[in-house]
Amino acid sequence: MMDYLNAFWVGGLICALVQILLEKTKMLPGRVMVLLVCLGAVISFFGWYEPLMEYAGAGVSVPLLGYGNILMKGVKEAVAENGFIGLFQGGFKTGAVGCCAALVFGYLASLVFKPKMKG
Repeated sequence: MMDYLNAFWVGGLICALVQILLEKTKMLPGRVMVLLVCLGAVISFFGWYEPLMEYAGAGVSVPLLGYGNILMKGVKEAVAENGFIGLFQGGFKTGAVGCCAALVFGYLASLVFKPKMKG
């Protein structure tokens, strides 16, 4: 039961902070999303993401922080395996599945729901 509660309050706190950031600043949503991915990568770089993940589970893995963590994990593994060139390979290898899934499911949703241009 505590696993669910921790995931709920940590994920909710992240979402609330992002909502406050969107409302109190002039930042566009795309920039906030990039900020979250970069923040997840930085947290992962310092080794703080895994303990946070053990505590909050899906509360931190589902938001964009989790995607940043995945990218940083891939970069760390590729650098350990291939050296300097791994900086450029790692993120592509680990992030490809998520990007591909987003494209495929977005396309399928567009077939079902018939999107319209705003005008």
